[in-house]
Amino acid sequence: MESKYNMKTYWKIILFLLMTFVIVAGVTFPIVPQPSHWYEFPNIPGLEEKAKIIFFHVPTAWLSVIAFLMAMIYGIRYLKNKNLDDDARSNAALQLGMLFTILATVTGSIWAKFTWGAFWHWDPRETSIFILLLIYGSLLALRSAIENEEKRARLSAVYSIIAFLTVPFFIFIMPRIMVGLHPGSANDDTSGPVVDFKMNANMQLVFYLSLTAFTILYAWMWKLRYKILIISENNKIERG
Repeated sequence: MESKYNMKTYWKIILFLLMTFVIVAGVTFPIVPQPSHWYEFPNIPGLEEKAKIIFFHVPTAWLSVIAFLMAMIYGIRYLKNKNLDDDARSNAALQLGMLFTILATVTGSIWAKFTWGAFWHWDPRETSIFILLLIYGSLLALRSAIENEEKRARLSAVYSIIAFLTVPFFIFIMPRIMVGLHPGSANDDTSGPVVDFKMNANMQLVFYLSLTAFTILYAWMWKLRYKILIISENNKIERG
């Protein structure tokens, strides 16, 4: 028990250190034409100082995919085992998926404002994430409208499976096969997909550390949200 507690403490310390470094580096490290120090980032044509939002925008979008994938996986597990704990885990992932999708939308809109002059342009990537918000927002509305636990879990599981089938198309395919403003669009012949940006080794290090830190943060938040849902459900049973 003590070793398990120590392990959780270590992960929290690691998360704190990673997030602190990513935030400090992502905000304060300068972007210069010719980096000569370890704390300098290269200038990426078309993005310049705005490239720093990559450290926060991309990880939130990444976690949206991970969360919706987990919602589907635990939905499948519920259909197989009929265990309401799996439904609670799926629901926790769904809620976090919506949270990180909203964060990805907000950070993307900020990027768009300073890059293209307005918060929203109905660019293919903006349109695709808006559609995902509608799809998964409808799932949350469905869950809140059904009182019977088993019926809610069953319908949510089926919905989460069907909904996730659209995620690869809207996140990875549609924005790359259509002409748009976002880097990586079909007409983009300079930067390419975000992971192919002309980062130096230091920028890549911060980028991948950010992905790692946000992934650990998601795992922690998912466990906490699952426990909160279980406690809330038990309280309802006791009051009922």
